[in-house]
Amino acid sequence: RDFIKNMITGTSQADVAILVVDSSTGGFEAGIAKDGQTREHALLAFTLGIQQIIVAVNKMDDKTTMYSEARFNEIVTEVSGYLAKVGFKPKKIQFVPISGWAGDNMIDKSDNMPWYKGPYLLEALDLIKPPKRPSDKPLRLPLQDVYKIGGIGTVPVGRVETGIIKPGMTAYFAPTGISTEVKSVEMHHESVPQAAPGDNVGFNVKNVSVKDIRRGNVAGDAKNDPPRGADSFDAQVIVMGHPGEIHAGYAPVLDCHTAHIACKFAVLQNKMDRRSGKILEETPKALKSGDSGMIPSIPSKRMCVESFTEYPPLGRF
Repeated sequence: RDFIKNMITGTSQADVAILVVDSSTGGFEAGIAKDGQTREHALLAFTLGIQQIIVAVNKMDDKTTMYSEARFNEIVTEVSGYLAKVGFKPKKIQFVPISGWAGDNMIDKSDNMPWYKGPYLLEALDLIKPPKRPSDKPLRLPLQDVYKIGGIGTVPVGRVETGIIKPGMTAYFAPTGISTEVKSVEMHHESVPQAAPGDNVGFNVKNVSVKDIRRGNVAGDAKNDPPRGADSFDAQVIVMGHPGEIHAGYAPVLDCHTAHIACKFAVLQNKMDRRSGKILEETPKALKSGDSGMIPSIPSKRMCVESFTEYPPLGRF
């Protein structure tokens, strides 16, 4: 449980996920159980927009597994079924039997599993297609952290989701409404002339204190459709693994990009088919596990969200 918040933070910035599954007897069964970590991590990855996933079936060297092809195939069948339910396309998922401890199928082909004809883990990563980067859109850069660095000043860091950031431009931070000049942009401790979508950067800003901006704020270009804070927004919600019913007034904590804010469900607008989007019922009294619906929501403090169709990384939670 304690690692879930870190997992959300990392996954919200990733292009691809490696889902590590324990192949040992008992270990796999615990992970894939209804409240298991395998299920939770897979669901979170899909919800956070991951479309490409590699499943590393680990501990193939375990004494209960012993590099067994039958055990591997059993796990592939079980995990494929669950990932398909979540929304992943099973045909596009690469399963790799590995042993992190013994090094099997990590950076080269293992002699212990001659029955496996697919790529080893590093190969599988190299086969991933890089996503198209929306550099032509206005800048959106959710802040991961803000540092005060001696001799330099305030340095916000985060991943560019859309657009370009470069020195000399005027950055605008939402929802705080602060504007300031970008003095320099750094990537991997080196100054760069600009940074594009997918780049993790730090950028030095003038006359802004570390107390003025924080994780969860979003930086944009003050002169090109900057981001804005929202007092309310419409959320399409799927209820999964919830023990009871959800009613209007329910206030879960939402993780949207790097923001972590409680939001109150103002009203249950409708119940819909989660796959087709067809409306099944207007203003239902409650939603339960398995239901989906459109829910106008009010954050406990202004947060920066965008329409999913315009800016997917800022429109999912």
